[in-house]
Amino acid sequence: MARHTGPSCRLCRREGVKLFLKGTRCLTEKCAVDKRAYPPGQHGQSTGRRRKASQYSRQLREKQKVKRIYGLTEGQFRTTFERVEREEGKTGHNLLIALESRLDNVVYRLGFAPSRKSARQLVRHGHLEVGGHRVDIPSYQVKPGEEVRLAKGSRELVVVAASLELASRGQPVSWITVDRDAKVGRVTERPTRDAIPIAAEEQLIVELYSK
Repeated sequence: MARHTGPSCRLCRREGVKLFLKGTRCLTEKCAVDKRAYPPGQHGQSTGRRRKASQYSRQLREKQKVKRIYGLTEGQFRTTFERVEREEGKTGHNLLIALESRLDNVVYRLGFAPSRKSARQLVRHGHLEVGGHRVDIPSYQVKPGEEVRLAKGSRELVVVAASLELASRGQPVSWITVDRDAKVGRVTERPTRDAIPIAAEEQLIVELYSK
């Protein structure tokens, strides 16, 4: 499945929740989910004819929602699931932990980018270093103790400065520390499910892929 290249707001409306795909726009009155709280398409407003969602439909929608939050293709998402399925512990929890540990997501959580899509571009263009070495692979799994910093020639990027200035971003998640002045952060520990601020029913995804 190819990566979605259409309007991001349609994805949020399809899932019926804010996926925060457009950064701060999702927090303003311009948010499409707030303005048009129904699915996209010509039949989107025909809510009266909707049938109760089946269990399979619920599982599929949950998988699509989480996949879209992190901006992965179907193949990337499935590969991540198959990898964590072999690990000890709850597969659903391990899936979210693996997604949160991606370098592009860590860059987003540090506040260096206003969205995961923007963070992915920063990584791919070689603006990030992990442990002192430049890494341009968005799916790189950042391990506890590893330091993530902007490369020396990238610390004055406008997109980074604008993102760091946004008071609405608040504090980073508990398993990350960040020095915004030095533009460097560190993953202090392996994230737990409770420390991942994603409203997801990950068990539905496990059930879907276990069929």
